[in-house]
Amino acid sequence: MLLRILIFFAFPWAGGALGWWLAGPWAGAAGASAGALLWWAGEVWNSARVLAWLRAGDLAHTPRLHGLWGEAADRMRRLLRQSQQREQASDARLQEILAALQASPNGVTLLDAQGRIEWCNQMAASHFGLDPARDLLQSIGNLLRDPGFSAYQAAQDYDHDVLLTGRESTPSRPVRIAARLHPYGDGRKLLLSRDVTALEQAEAMRRDFVANVSHEIRTPLTVLAGFIETLQTLPLNAEERARYLALMAQQATRMQHLVQDLLTLSRLEGSPPPGHGAWTSVHSLLQRCEEEARVLALMVTPAGAPPLHLQFPPADFQRACGEIAGNPAELHSALSNLIGNAVRYTPAGGSITVQWQPLEDGRARFAVRDTGAGIAPEDLPRLTERFYRVDRSRSRDTGGTGLGLAIVKHVLQRHEAVLGIASTPGQGAEFSATFPAHRLRGATPPAPLPPGSPRSLPAD
Repeated sequence: MLLRILIFFAFPWAGGALGWWLAGPWAGAAGASAGALLWWAGEVWNSARVLAWLRAGDLAHTPRLHGLWGEAADRMRRLLRQSQQREQASDARLQEILAALQASPNGVTLLDAQGRIEWCNQMAASHFGLDPARDLLQSIGNLLRDPGFSAYQAAQDYDHDVLLTGRESTPSRPVRIAARLHPYGDGRKLLLSRDVTALEQAEAMRRDFVANVSHEIRTPLTVLAGFIETLQTLPLNAEERARYLALMAQQATRMQHLVQDLLTLSRLEGSPPPGHGAWTSVHSLLQRCEEEARVLALMVTPAGAPPLHLQFPPADFQRACGEIAGNPAELHSALSNLIGNAVRYTPAGGSITVQWQPLEDGRARFAVRDTGAGIAPEDLPRLTERFYRVDRSRSRDTGGTGLGLAIVKHVLQRHEAVLGIASTPGQGAEFSATFPAHRLRGATPPAPLPPGSPRSLPAD
C-alpha cells in the first residue's frame, strides 16, 4: 500500500517537474495534473480488464497485471478456483447420491412444494409408468390417477402406505405397488414405492396354507370325535367295535401322514441344498421304488379286480445307469412319490411304465407313464401347489395328503432337476424328472428313446 501511495505521488511530481523545467510554474501545474490523469487512466484500464475477466469467468485467461490490481486479480482467481472446486465436488457428490438412488431396488421420486416431479429413478418410472425426461416438472397427481393415491394425497396422512395397482399389472399377473409420501424441506415430498406383489402372494399362500391344514386336520378329527362318542355312549358288539376302531386307526394314520409331509416340506425349505459328496446308485433307488410300488399295487387293487401291470427297466440296464449325487432319502422320496401317484390313480387292469433314460448330453431322464384318466390342461400348472387336488374325494380315498407333488418339486429343485408333466385326458399322464449331467457319473452311452415315448412339458 505504501508503494502504491508513492507511485500515485510520483506521477504528478514527475509531470510537474517536467513542465516546470520546460515552461515554468504554470506548465509545472499542468504537468502535475497530466501525470495524475495518466495514473488515473491506467487504473481505469486495469480495473476494466479485471472486470471483463470476471464477467467472462475464464480462469485460464487471467489478465497479467502488476501492483495492487495484479495481486487483487491473483486473489480473485484463487477464490474462483476454490469455488469451482467446491462446486465440482458438490456436483460429484450429488451424482453419487443420484446414482445410489438410481440403484435402489425401491422407487424414489422427488416432488417440489407444488407436487411436481423434480427427479425420479428408473424403478419409480417402472412402477408408475413415468418418463423421467418427458414428465419432469409435471404434477404427480395428473400422472398417477389411481383413486387410492388421490385420496391418500388429499388426506395428507402419510403415516401409512397406500397400495396401488402397477402399470404392468394384468389379470393373469397382478402387480401391487406400495407407495408412501415423506414430507421434507420447505414443503417438498419424497415419494417412495416398492413392489409388494411377492409379499402379497406369500401372505395369500400363508393364509391358504393355514386354511388348508386346518381343513385337512379338522375332517379326521371330527370323524375320530364322532367314533369316540359312539364308543362311549352306545352298547356295541365286538364286530361293530372292531370296525369303528379300524376306521379310527385309518383317520389317525391319515393325520400322521399329513404331519409327516408337513415336516418334510419344512425341512426341505429350511435346509441347504445337497452337495455332490454323496453318490447313490440308480439301481438301488429304482429297485427300492419297485418293491414299494408292487406292494402298494396289491394294497390298492380291489379284491377280484385285474392287477396293475408294472414295468420297470431290467436289472442289468439299471446297473449300467451309474450313480447320482444328492441326498438318497430325498431322491427316493421324489421318485417313489411319482410312482405311488401313478399306482393310486391308475384303475385296475391298467399299466404303469417306469423309465430311466440317459441322454446324449450327459443328463438323465426319469419318467413314470400311466394309463389312468389323465389330467385336464387347466389343472396341469397347479399340480405342484400344496393341497391342490384334481379330484378331492378320490385323492382322500387313496390316502393322499395333497402334498406329494409339492415335496417332489422341492426335492428336484434342490437337486437342480426339472419336473415335467404331460397328459391328455383319457390317455393317461407322464411325470418326469430330468437330472443335470454334473450330478451323474458312471453311466453307459445313452440308448435312443423307445418309440412312442411322449415328451414332457416343464411344470410350473
